[in-house]
Amino acid sequence: MSEVAKIELDGKVYELPIIVGTENEKAIDISKLRDVTGYVTLDTGYKNTGATTSSITFLDGEEGILHYRGYPIEQLAEKATFLEVSYLLIYGALPTTKQLEEFENSIKKHTLVHEDMKRFFEAYPAKAHPMGVLSSMISSLSTFYPESLDPNRSADMKNLTVHRLIAKLPTLAAWSFKNSLSHPFMYPKNEYGYVKNFLYMMFGMPTEEFHVDPVVISALNTLLILHADHEQNCSTSTVRIVGSSNANLYSTISAGISALWGPLHGGANQEVIEMLEQIQADGGNVDKWVAKAKDKEDPFRLMGFGHRVYKNFDPRATIIKKACDEVLIKLGINDPLLDIAKKLEKVALEDEYFKARNLYPNVDFYSGIIYKALGIPTDMFTVMFALGRLPGWIAQWKEMTENKEPIGRPRQIYTGFTKRDYINIEER
Repeated sequence: MSEVAKIELDGKVYELPIIVGTENEKAIDISKLRDVTGYVTLDTGYKNTGATTSSITFLDGEEGILHYRGYPIEQLAEKATFLEVSYLLIYGALPTTKQLEEFENSIKKHTLVHEDMKRFFEAYPAKAHPMGVLSSMISSLSTFYPESLDPNRSADMKNLTVHRLIAKLPTLAAWSFKNSLSHPFMYPKNEYGYVKNFLYMMFGMPTEEFHVDPVVISALNTLLILHADHEQNCSTSTVRIVGSSNANLYSTISAGISALWGPLHGGANQEVIEMLEQIQADGGNVDKWVAKAKDKEDPFRLMGFGHRVYKNFDPRATIIKKACDEVLIKLGINDPLLDIAKKLEKVALEDEYFKARNLYPNVDFYSGIIYKALGIPTDMFTVMFALGRLPGWIAQWKEMTENKEPIGRPRQIYTGFTKRDYINIEER
């Protein structure tokens, strides 16, 4: 007999099925609870609610495990390219040599964006935040490709939309950066790989030959892989719930970008740099700020340390720390902010106060340092996050549509006024 959970309501016992995942995750299936009992569950923020079943990403915060389609993140970060991981997430298996070549060539065919989109950039003020620009631009793509408005069209059309998105998002992201500087836009060079092409569009100039150190390309490739998916977080859940309405993929991803923009989600690595700048402006006394972080009465908190999901260590941080060290050594950058960051890292890894509370440097800490070292401004950090997260969002959307999941419709517990009669304005 299948395992069940029992709940007693109003003197009657109801049996609810137990669902067990392939990694032995257990859940009580309450999908018919309201129909059978008239009750709903209350779970503010959905912290204990499984909104879907998924075969894309497995995350174990207690053990520090992150797998994409069963493959450990450590192996993928060491051996794979970002486009290879993108293929894995979206299509469910690592590509063969031929499949990867066809995928890469398809991406290269779609890196250009319509020239009319340049006019949109001209309308934005120079100080416009790149995430706002990017979200708007991605949503606008749907107006240039009206055939994509129906997400349930043929598999070929769905693939075309997916490939267009992966190809065009780096171009639009780089152009949003160039626009903020009033610099000329750089058109993609498809003889470059995916990561180098993006860096070229970010930092290249029309009259200069473009060079970038392979260490930088490798570090950015690793960062994109580490950010590619992270289970049912805020932006991913947003993508699934917007997509559940049968909205087109462009507007669905635009919604995910907007969710990621929030400082409680994708803005953590930007907060790391802002914290370092605050410490530097105060004189750079790391010991003073560490003491403030330890003081329960002080509101100051160290940004980029610990993680709400990973209880012991963030497996992504272990990987990116190595890449961070390699970038700093190779580039030989002399930056007081990075000196402060290294001192904070040393304290967090050696001080018993931080070790006992698992306040280790996380992936946001190291990614912020890498972006700073590469000359990427802080308001572009979340754009970099979106660039990495795109294949995960697409994979989640694709899984949801192929499973024909119903439109998302959470319930609530109403706590407002009971029925009351309208009062004429002169009597109020």
